[in-house]
Amino acid sequence: MALRTTKVLYNNSLRKWCYNLAGFNKYGLLRDDCLHETEDVKEALRRLPEHVVDERNYRMVRAIQLSMTKTILPKEEWTKFEEDKLYLTPIVDQVKKERLEREKWEKDY
Repeated sequence: MALRTTKVLYNNSLRKWCYNLAGFNKYGLLRDDCLHETEDVKEALRRLPEHVVDERNYRMVRAIQLSMTKTILPKEEWTKFEEDKLYLTPIVDQVKKERLEREKWEKDY
């Protein structure tokens, strides 16, 4: 039992370390803000509520401005690992699933 608990703690602390090492949280970005904008991601963004897209755009503009001035946010404003939720990935997965199903249907019929 202790080995299992150690493994879980190690994985969680390793995830936090990698999350902080990535650096996007220092600009106030979420993981899903960093997705490469493919056609599937663009469709998922279209399906999001307008206020969520506006919040994403604000975070992106702020991050670009901080990057241009070569500064980062104060540490208390960094995105925390526990607060970062995937708001776009589930929708992107659904869009990909629909696209693959549509491609399969077009191929077969």
